[in-house]
Amino acid sequence: MAGLEDTIKELEDELQRTPYNKATSKHIGRIKAKIARLRDDAVNRAMKSGGSGEGYSVKKSGDATVVLVGFPSTGKSTLLNKLTGTESEVAAYAFTTLTVVPGALEYKGAKIQILDIPGLIAGAAMGKGRGKEVIGVVRSADMIVILVDVFNQGHVDVLMKELYDAGIRINQPKPDITIKKSSHGGVRVHKVGTLQLDIDEIRAILSEQKMMNADILIRGGATQDDLIDAMMGSRVYVPAFIAVNKVDLIDPLQADEIENDLTERFEMPPIMISAHTGYHMEELKERVYQRLGFMRVYLRPQGEEADLEEPLIIRTGSSIEDVCRKLHRDFVDRFRYARVWGDLVKHPGQRVGLPYNLHDGDILQIIIEH
Repeated sequence: MAGLEDTIKELEDELQRTPYNKATSKHIGRIKAKIARLRDDAVNRAMKSGGSGEGYSVKKSGDATVVLVGFPSTGKSTLLNKLTGTESEVAAYAFTTLTVVPGALEYKGAKIQILDIPGLIAGAAMGKGRGKEVIGVVRSADMIVILVDVFNQGHVDVLMKELYDAGIRINQPKPDITIKKSSHGGVRVHKVGTLQLDIDEIRAILSEQKMMNADILIRGGATQDDLIDAMMGSRVYVPAFIAVNKVDLIDPLQADEIENDLTERFEMPPIMISAHTGYHMEELKERVYQRLGFMRVYLRPQGEEADLEEPLIIRTGSSIEDVCRKLHRDFVDRFRYARVWGDLVKHPGQRVGLPYNLHDGDILQIIIEH
């Protein structure tokens, strides 16, 4: 593994030294694609060796799963305890959390599973420490809270790099790129919108994966990194935010400086908290709820009024089919039609099918075959 790390480091150094311009774009694209391939090989090798360590297999539950990612001793266990009441062993030394500890947070009707995982360390993406198991849990989460403390806010850079190297894209939309391998004809590019990449760059990048013949459809703009991510096919796109813990241990002026610095560098304002005192815990819960994109739908049984006390919590963009699957595995097969009351339907009780996308506050009635 050390040899592979050295190779990646040499390529990264070369990338740093090479200015980007028209003449070097092909070369830069090829280096980036090679680094991505080597990283993927390293991560896959790490994932396969040693299986899924004891205590790392976590059954997802509730409406969504949020994972706390941070270095050892940033207060993840204390935060989990404060949010969920779960008793995770807390000690004043590093590496206390040796297994994944799940807790359940109930907020605005949503049941949110929160996972406290062993502290991420530099090199985790390459399998160092318990890196392979930790990264596996993070990749399957619906959202990430990046937790640092006020004395180590510089850790954010390392954590972001580890997540990126492991193929986890933070707060990024998935590029709208379709790549279909073909047996002949070379590389053909179809675009919708303005494309900055030229065909030589695209060919250079694809050649790293031995793709000499392919049909590519790119909607909207795309960077070299977007194309590489689409080509690798193993990326996950996860919403996240930064929480800075132990704010009770510094003065407000220092806290403001840290908040401003992180906002400027990562273009996302962090939430300043103290898991120990409970400072900003309600704000943290609200941020989690908002970033998960929850919405409420009220079910109306046939021949009855809607239950406006107990909403069904679903994710923004969910369809009638998603709700059917959530309610009962047979509902999709037995589905006849649905009726929807809400602000965005053409008329109250509009009849809709499985593909219909619901909106926050809708009242839904599902008619199934008995």
